This record gives sequence, C-alpha cells and structure tokens, in this order.
Amino acid sequence: MSQKLRADANVFKAFSDENRLYILSLLLPGEQCAGKLLSGLHIGQSTLSHHMKILCDAGIVSGRKEGKWVHYSINQTGIAHAEKLLKKYTVV
Repeated sequence: MSQKLRADANVFKAFSDENRLYILSLLLPGEQCAGKLLSGLHIGQSTLSHHMKILCDAGIVSGRKEGKWVHYSINQTGIAHAEKLLKKYTVV
C-alpha cells in the first residue's frame, strides 16, 4: 500500500471509534485539557493518550502542552482535509 493511501486511511481511522467521536464532541465548544477530557470519559489516562495520538497524528486534533497537562482542540485545517478526503473517495 502506498504511503499516501496509508495516510488517508489514518484520517478515517480517527473517526472510526466511538470514544474518539465522543472526544471530538467534547472538543466542539473549544479547547479542553486532558484532565477535563478524562473526567468526561470512562477510560484511563493511557487509553486517552492512545486516542489522542490517533486524532493528532491524523491532523484532526491539535495539542499544546501547558504545565503537566496537554490542552487539545479541533484542528480546522485537519477537518477540512478530512472533508476533502471523504469527497475524494465517495463523490462520483
């Protein structure tokens, strides 16, 4: 498989888990720290880190470190890219 197809698949992978979709819904109002995200989820810190890595690697979410916490927000550029990919693979 080409590297480009793998990168495209990673974007779709970011949307293919209910926990990641819930995380995105928590980020809709704006930036949230990892601690606040954890309080809204029923998962451990390592599982949250796993999900955030997938979302960040796909470009869907951006993170910035502040003290001991990372603050996450939806990356509008990444969302626009995901929309283009969806159209690329579905519009005839």
